[in-house]
Amino acid sequence: MITSSAATVGGAALLGGASPAYSASSPTLLPSSVTARVDGSLVAPFGRHLAFGADPKTQMRVSWQVPFAVRSPYVRVGLKPWELSRKIEAEVRDLHTPSLSRKLPAVDQFYLHVGLDGLKPGTTYYYGVGHDGFDPADASRLATIGSFRTAPASPETFVFTAFGDQGVSYDALANDQLILGQNPSFHLHAGDICYADSSGHGRESDTYDARVWDQFLAQTESVASRVPWMVTTGNHDMEAWYSPNGYGGQSARWSLPDNGPDAANAPGIYSFTYGNVGVVALDANDVSYEIPANRGYTDGAQSAWLDKRLGELRRQAGIDFVVVFFHHCVYSTSTHASDGGVRDAWLALFTKHQVDLVINGHNHVYERTDAIKGGEVGKPVPVGASTDPTRDGIVYVTAGGAGKDLYGFGLGVKDSYEGHVHDHEHIVSFHWTKARLPDPDTVEWSRVRYTGFSFLAVEAEAGTSPRLKVSALAESGERVDYFEIRRGR
Repeated sequence: MITSSAATVGGAALLGGASPAYSASSPTLLPSSVTARVDGSLVAPFGRHLAFGADPKTQMRVSWQVPFAVRSPYVRVGLKPWELSRKIEAEVRDLHTPSLSRKLPAVDQFYLHVGLDGLKPGTTYYYGVGHDGFDPADASRLATIGSFRTAPASPETFVFTAFGDQGVSYDALANDQLILGQNPSFHLHAGDICYADSSGHGRESDTYDARVWDQFLAQTESVASRVPWMVTTGNHDMEAWYSPNGYGGQSARWSLPDNGPDAANAPGIYSFTYGNVGVVALDANDVSYEIPANRGYTDGAQSAWLDKRLGELRRQAGIDFVVVFFHHCVYSTSTHASDGGVRDAWLALFTKHQVDLVINGHNHVYERTDAIKGGEVGKPVPVGASTDPTRDGIVYVTAGGAGKDLYGFGLGVKDSYEGHVHDHEHIVSFHWTKARLPDPDTVEWSRVRYTGFSFLAVEAEAGTSPRLKVSALAESGERVDYFEIRRGR
């Protein structure tokens, strides 16, 4: 039986009757007196995006947007596209952004969410979103119906994709369409989602245009309406005008698993398992030395939760691999280089629990390390090689080429990728210190570098010989990196 876990508008027929689990200052939530201003038959939903609940086998969150206030928004869901269920009432999260400059108008945004629980594992469902005057079950609206598949009851081979730093661009759209061709079970977005805050300092002096979110969600809908789009928070996602912690807008737009240390105040921290892979999302803004706007906002709760959660995943039957993703880089040699705050807070925990793969964004390139153990190269991992985290150390991937303007590497440092290998014995780089100063590093771990648009595709194999087959694909579809992760047995 399908049930809805979302808060509803109760007996209120008008948009705005719900009270989200967070508060906002300026910009603010719209008051409950907001009513439908346009005939619902003239308003089409857009920006549909999915996310797992804490249990991907039985939980899915459906989110979308409407350009105007509408009456009684809802979801229909069923096992066939022509046999959708009763209406399941949506939670309304309305966001009002006043004019922040003479060039930008005030913006009203209407985000709608339904949490579906009690789903069957490994099952394809069809869904449609609507409101009074727009019924997705009507024959004329059938083209708006989407679908999703829950996680299987027992591990099977699957693919997931990942990147960070997407924004709105032709290249971002091209990456989305290439991702769709991988038929992934889910996608990980490692922060800096749309760049509505183009400055990225987490301050009210930043340049901000809330309308960029409308463009982004429309751009991403072709993929995110059928592939759970699991996001976390980057520095450009700290929108300082929304409380708490600049994440009120994030909480309005996304419904993510609420099993982190404080879902209301830290929406980018959570975990889920899919098949034989445990996935952990972190908010590196909490520990970053480079960009300190939110540094320390969880008062250590995130790191304590991380230690506990990684231990739980390692002890959980059926979990072969643990993947962690967040924004700021642990190891990178491009523009932002490495963040010492991330290293100080989490590196020992990754080592303690033998994390298998760490995925970052922040630097708008693709860069992949050798296996790193104790801060040094534990084992060189050239393109096509295999590595064992229990013996060699952890591979760190910067997958920041999702669509925003690209960065480069240092003077004289060449790209080095599949078919175009240019090894360097060492590269001069730096890491950020607690004093927010760049401390020079001479590193030997930078194995693969690519300055084109790209994303990560990971095939997880279960069975008697589980492995992660990790590939990086360019916007052209060309493979630029490949390696395997197998744990010692």
